[in-house]
Amino acid sequence: MAMNRARQFVALFVFAASTAHAHQPVMDMAPRWAGGAGLQARYEVQVSDEIRDGKDKAAESSGRDKVVHTTWLEGIYTWKREVRATFKLPIIDQKRDAVIDGRAVKQKGSGVGDLILGFPLRKYWNLKRSTVNIGFTPSLRAPTGSTSGSYPVGDGSWDVGLSASANAETVFWYGLVDLFWWHNSGGDRRIHEGDEVGIDINVGIHPYHDNERNLGAFVMLDIESRWEERGRDTGGTTGGQRTTVGPVLVGYLNNFMLRGEAKFPVHENVKGTQFSRGVVVNIGLGVTF
Repeated sequence: MAMNRARQFVALFVFAASTAHAHQPVMDMAPRWAGGAGLQARYEVQVSDEIRDGKDKAAESSGRDKVVHTTWLEGIYTWKREVRATFKLPIIDQKRDAVIDGRAVKQKGSGVGDLILGFPLRKYWNLKRSTVNIGFTPSLRAPTGSTSGSYPVGDGSWDVGLSASANAETVFWYGLVDLFWWHNSGGDRRIHEGDEVGIDINVGIHPYHDNERNLGAFVMLDIESRWEERGRDTGGTTGGQRTTVGPVLVGYLNNFMLRGEAKFPVHENVKGTQFSRGVVVNIGLGVTF
Protein backbone atom coordinates (compact mmCIF):
# COMPACT_ATOMS: atom_id res chain seq x y z
CA MET A 1 0.00 0.00 0.00
CA ALA A 2 2.80 2.45 0.90
CA MET A 3 4.59 1.82 -2.40
CA ASN A 4 1.36 2.25 -4.39
CA ARG A 5 0.77 5.56 -2.67
CA ALA A 6 4.34 6.65 -3.39
CA ARG A 7 3.91 5.86 -7.08
CA GLN A 8 0.66 7.80 -7.24
CA PHE A 9 2.45 10.65 -5.50
CA VAL A 10 5.27 10.64 -8.06
CA ALA A 11 2.92 10.56 -11.03
CA LEU A 12 1.01 13.62 -9.85
CA PHE A 13 3.49 15.59 -7.76
CA VAL A 14 5.05 17.61 -10.56
CA PHE A 15 2.15 19.42 -12.19
CA ALA A 16 2.92 22.76 -10.59
CA ALA A 17 4.19 26.24 -10.77
CA SER A 18 5.41 28.08 -7.74
CA THR A 19 3.15 31.02 -7.81
CA ALA A 20 1.39 32.14 -4.72
CA HIS A 21 -1.89 32.53 -6.53
CA ALA A 22 -2.84 29.69 -8.81
CA HIS A 23 -1.34 26.40 -7.78
CA GLN A 24 -1.91 24.29 -4.71
CA PRO A 25 0.37 22.14 -2.53
CA VAL A 26 1.83 19.56 -2.46
CA MET A 27 3.36 20.57 -5.80
CA ASP A 28 -0.23 21.09 -6.96
CA MET A 29 -1.63 17.55 -7.21
CA ALA A 30 -0.51 15.06 -4.55
CA PRO A 31 -1.67 13.12 -2.65
CA ARG A 32 -4.43 11.50 -4.69
CA TRP A 33 -5.63 8.88 -2.21
CA ALA A 34 -8.43 9.34 0.35
CA GLY A 35 -7.18 10.44 3.77
CA GLY A 36 -3.82 11.58 2.36
CA ALA A 37 -1.90 14.60 3.63
CA GLY A 38 1.11 16.51 2.43
CA LEU A 39 3.47 19.29 3.50
CA GLN A 40 6.01 21.34 1.64
CA ALA A 41 8.36 24.24 2.26
CA ARG A 42 9.56 26.53 -0.52
CA TYR A 43 12.15 29.30 -0.45
CA GLU A 44 11.79 31.99 -3.11
CA VAL A 45 13.92 35.05 -3.84
CA GLN A 46 12.98 37.82 -6.25
CA VAL A 47 15.62 40.36 -7.31
CA SER A 48 15.16 43.42 -9.53
CA ASP A 49 17.37 46.46 -10.18
CA GLU A 50 15.36 47.93 -13.06
CA ILE A 51 12.56 50.50 -12.98
CA ARG A 52 10.05 50.42 -15.82
CA ASP A 53 7.74 53.10 -17.17
CA GLY A 54 5.08 51.21 -19.10
CA LYS A 55 6.98 49.00 -21.57
CA ASP A 56 10.26 50.90 -21.33
CA LYS A 57 13.11 51.19 -18.87
CA ALA A 58 12.69 54.34 -16.79
CA ALA A 59 15.39 56.99 -16.70
CA GLU A 60 15.71 56.83 -12.89
CA SER A 61 16.56 53.12 -12.75
CA SER A 62 20.18 53.41 -11.61
CA GLY A 63 20.97 52.87 -7.94
CA ARG A 64 17.61 51.38 -6.98
CA ASP A 65 16.76 47.76 -6.28
CA LYS A 66 14.11 45.47 -4.87
CA VAL A 67 14.75 42.15 -3.07
CA VAL A 68 12.02 39.91 -1.67
CA HIS A 69 12.78 36.71 0.26
CA THR A 70 9.74 34.48 0.88
CA THR A 71 9.54 31.15 2.68
CA TRP A 72 6.25 29.37 1.91
CA LEU A 73 4.83 26.83 4.35
CA GLU A 74 2.14 24.81 2.57
CA GLY A 75 -0.07 21.81 3.27
CA ILE A 76 -2.91 19.73 1.92
CA TYR A 77 -5.48 17.21 3.13
CA THR A 78 -7.41 14.94 0.77
CA TRP A 79 -10.78 13.59 1.84
CA LYS A 80 -10.89 11.71 -1.47
CA ARG A 81 -8.93 12.32 -4.63
CA GLU A 82 -11.62 14.65 -6.01
CA VAL A 83 -11.91 16.84 -2.89
CA ARG A 84 -9.06 18.62 -1.07
CA ALA A 85 -8.27 21.52 1.26
CA THR A 86 -4.99 23.45 1.21
CA PHE A 87 -3.16 26.25 3.00
CA LYS A 88 -0.26 28.49 1.96
CA LEU A 89 1.43 30.76 4.51
CA PRO A 90 4.29 33.10 3.47
CA ILE A 91 7.06 34.37 5.75
CA ILE A 92 8.50 37.47 4.09
CA ASP A 93 11.65 39.61 4.36
CA GLN A 94 11.71 42.41 1.78
CA LYS A 95 13.25 45.75 0.89
CA ARG A 96 13.10 48.25 -1.97
CA ASP A 97 14.08 51.78 -2.96
CA ALA A 98 10.88 53.77 -3.60
CA VAL A 99 10.33 57.36 -4.70
CA ILE A 100 7.75 59.13 -2.51
CA ASP A 101 6.83 62.76 -3.25
CA GLY A 102 9.89 63.14 -5.44
CA ARG A 103 12.49 61.79 -3.03
CA ALA A 104 14.16 58.38 -2.65
CA VAL A 105 13.02 56.33 0.35
CA LYS A 106 14.34 52.97 1.52
CA GLN A 107 11.45 50.69 2.52
CA LYS A 108 11.68 47.45 4.50
CA GLY A 109 9.27 44.89 5.91
CA SER A 110 9.33 41.42 7.40
CA GLY A 111 7.03 38.92 9.09
CA VAL A 112 4.21 36.46 8.40
CA GLY A 113 2.17 37.39 5.33
CA ASP A 114 -1.43 36.77 4.31
CA LEU A 115 -2.74 33.19 4.61
CA ILE A 116 -4.24 31.57 1.48
CA LEU A 117 -6.83 28.80 1.82
CA GLY A 118 -7.86 26.72 -1.19
CA PHE A 119 -10.48 24.04 -1.82
CA PRO A 120 -9.50 22.14 -5.00
CA LEU A 121 -12.17 19.99 -6.68
CA ARG A 122 -11.09 17.51 -9.39
CA LYS A 123 -12.68 15.21 -11.96
CA TYR A 124 -10.52 12.34 -13.27
CA TRP A 125 -10.57 10.15 -16.36
CA ASN A 126 -8.22 7.15 -16.41
CA LEU A 127 -7.69 6.34 -20.09
CA LYS A 128 -5.79 3.44 -21.63
CA ARG A 129 -2.39 5.16 -21.72
CA SER A 130 -2.98 8.42 -19.93
CA THR A 131 -4.76 10.17 -17.07
CA VAL A 132 -6.66 13.41 -17.59
CA ASN A 133 -8.32 15.67 -15.05
CA ILE A 134 -10.01 19.04 -14.83
CA GLY A 135 -10.17 21.13 -11.68
CA PHE A 136 -11.96 24.03 -10.06
CA THR A 137 -10.51 25.79 -7.01
CA PRO A 138 -12.19 28.52 -4.96
CA SER A 139 -9.70 30.33 -2.70
CA LEU A 140 -9.68 32.84 0.13
CA ARG A 141 -6.84 35.11 1.22
CA ALA A 142 -7.07 36.24 4.86
CA PRO A 143 -5.40 39.42 6.24
CA THR A 144 -3.00 37.67 8.63
CA GLY A 145 -0.01 39.80 7.60
CA SER A 146 0.93 43.04 9.30
CA THR A 147 0.26 46.32 7.46
CA SER A 148 2.67 48.33 9.61
CA GLY A 149 6.05 49.60 8.50
CA SER A 150 7.19 51.20 5.26
CA TYR A 151 6.92 48.02 3.14
CA PRO A 152 4.08 45.95 4.66
CA VAL A 153 3.97 42.16 4.30
CA GLY A 154 0.13 42.23 4.31
CA ASP A 155 -2.53 44.52 2.89
CA GLY A 156 -5.33 44.20 5.46
CA SER A 157 -7.98 42.94 3.02
CA TRP A 158 -10.05 39.79 2.53
CA ASP A 159 -9.62 38.58 -1.07
CA VAL A 160 -11.31 35.79 -3.05
CA GLY A 161 -10.06 33.78 -6.02
CA LEU A 162 -11.17 31.17 -8.53
CA SER A 163 -9.04 28.80 -10.58
CA ALA A 164 -9.89 26.44 -13.46
CA SER A 165 -7.30 23.90 -14.60
CA ALA A 166 -6.77 20.95 -16.92
CA ASN A 167 -3.88 18.52 -17.10
CA ALA A 168 -2.88 15.25 -18.68
CA GLU A 169 -0.11 12.74 -18.03
CA THR A 170 1.41 9.69 -19.64
CA VAL A 171 4.45 7.64 -18.69
CA PHE A 172 6.79 10.06 -20.48
CA TRP A 173 5.12 13.48 -20.73
CA TYR A 174 2.69 15.79 -18.97
CA GLY A 175 1.05 19.18 -19.33
CA LEU A 176 -0.96 21.60 -17.23
CA VAL A 177 -2.96 24.74 -17.97
CA ASP A 178 -4.34 26.78 -15.07
CA LEU A 179 -6.42 29.95 -15.49
CA PHE A 180 -7.16 31.98 -12.35
CA TRP A 181 -8.72 35.23 -11.11
CA TRP A 182 -8.28 37.14 -7.85
CA HIS A 183 -10.54 39.92 -6.59
CA ASN A 184 -8.37 42.17 -4.43
CA SER A 185 -10.46 44.36 -2.14
CA GLY A 186 -9.29 47.55 -0.46
CA GLY A 187 -7.09 47.14 2.62
CA ASP A 188 -5.48 49.28 5.30
CA ARG A 189 -3.45 52.44 4.70
CA ARG A 190 -5.15 52.98 1.32
CA ILE A 191 -3.50 49.82 -0.04
CA HIS A 192 -5.67 48.48 -2.84
CA GLU A 193 -4.05 46.30 -5.48
CA GLY A 194 -6.13 45.70 -8.60
CA ASP A 195 -7.97 42.53 -9.57
CA GLU A 196 -5.70 39.98 -11.25
CA VAL A 197 -6.13 37.41 -14.02
CA GLY A 198 -3.37 34.90 -14.79
CA ILE A 199 -2.54 31.79 -16.73
CA ASP A 200 0.13 29.18 -15.94
CA ILE A 201 1.31 26.59 -18.45
CA ASN A 202 3.60 23.69 -17.57
CA VAL A 203 4.93 21.24 -20.14
CA GLY A 204 7.57 18.60 -19.50
CA ILE A 205 9.00 15.14 -19.80
CA HIS A 206 9.82 12.31 -17.41
CA PRO A 207 13.21 11.14 -18.72
CA TYR A 208 14.18 8.84 -15.84
CA HIS A 209 12.40 6.53 -13.41
CA ASP A 210 13.74 3.60 -11.36
CA ASN A 211 10.65 1.60 -10.43
CA GLU A 212 12.47 -0.56 -7.85
CA ARG A 213 13.69 2.41 -5.80
CA ASN A 214 10.90 4.78 -6.88
CA LEU A 215 13.60 7.25 -7.88
CA GLY A 216 13.41 9.60 -10.82
CA ALA A 217 13.41 13.07 -12.32
CA PHE A 218 11.28 15.43 -14.38
CA VAL A 219 12.28 18.32 -16.65
CA MET A 220 9.70 21.02 -17.25
CA LEU A 221 9.17 24.46 -18.79
CA ASP A 222 7.01 26.93 -16.85
CA ILE A 223 5.25 29.85 -18.56
CA GLU A 224 3.19 32.31 -16.55
CA SER A 225 1.36 35.51 -17.50
CA ARG A 226 -0.36 38.04 -15.25
CA TRP A 227 -2.78 40.89 -16.04
CA GLU A 228 -3.41 43.14 -13.02
CA GLU A 229 -5.57 46.25 -12.88
CA ARG A 230 -4.06 49.52 -11.71
CA GLY A 231 -3.81 49.75 -7.94
CA ARG A 232 -1.56 51.12 -5.24
CA ASP A 233 0.56 50.09 -2.26
CA THR A 234 2.86 52.07 0.07
CA GLY A 235 5.43 52.44 -2.74
CA GLY A 236 3.07 53.82 -5.38
CA THR A 237 1.30 52.39 -8.41
CA THR A 238 0.80 48.65 -8.94
CA GLY A 239 -0.59 46.61 -11.82
CA GLY A 240 0.25 45.82 -15.42
CA GLN A 241 1.04 42.87 -17.68
CA ARG A 242 3.91 40.47 -17.11
CA THR A 243 5.05 37.19 -18.66
CA THR A 244 7.88 35.03 -17.32
CA VAL A 245 9.46 31.83 -18.61
CA GLY A 246 11.88 29.42 -17.01
CA PRO A 247 13.09 25.84 -16.50
CA VAL A 248 12.01 23.52 -13.70
CA LEU A 249 13.93 20.46 -12.45
CA VAL A 250 12.27 17.94 -10.15
CA GLY A 251 13.75 14.91 -8.39
CA TYR A 252 11.89 12.38 -6.24
CA LEU A 253 12.59 9.44 -3.96
CA ASN A 254 9.63 7.47 -2.57
CA ASN A 255 7.29 10.07 -1.08
CA PHE A 256 9.81 12.96 -1.04
CA MET A 257 10.14 15.56 -3.80
CA LEU A 258 12.81 18.23 -4.40
CA ARG A 259 12.06 20.98 -6.90
CA GLY A 260 14.09 23.90 -8.23
CA GLU A 261 13.25 26.55 -10.80
CA ALA A 262 14.22 29.95 -12.16
CA LYS A 263 11.94 32.42 -13.95
CA PHE A 264 12.93 35.29 -16.24
CA PRO A 265 10.74 38.16 -17.50
CA VAL A 266 10.16 38.13 -21.27
CA HIS A 267 7.41 40.78 -21.48
CA GLU A 268 6.39 43.61 -19.15
CA ASN A 269 4.04 46.56 -19.53
CA VAL A 270 3.48 48.06 -16.09
CA LYS A 271 1.03 50.70 -14.89
CA GLY A 272 2.81 53.95 -14.13
CA THR A 273 6.41 53.63 -12.96
CA GLN A 274 7.46 50.61 -10.90
CA PHE A 275 10.04 47.87 -10.53
CA SER A 276 10.47 45.21 -13.17
CA ARG A 277 9.47 41.71 -12.08
CA GLY A 278 13.13 40.71 -12.15
CA VAL A 279 14.52 37.19 -11.78
CA VAL A 280 12.79 34.75 -9.42
CA VAL A 281 14.55 31.62 -8.10
CA ASN A 282 12.64 28.98 -6.14
CA ILE A 283 13.56 25.72 -4.38
CA GLY A 284 11.11 23.48 -2.53
CA LEU A 285 10.94 20.22 -0.59
CA GLY A 286 7.70 18.28 -0.10
CA VAL A 287 6.50 15.04 1.47
CA THR A 288 3.19 13.12 1.54
CA PHE A 289 1.77 10.85 4.22
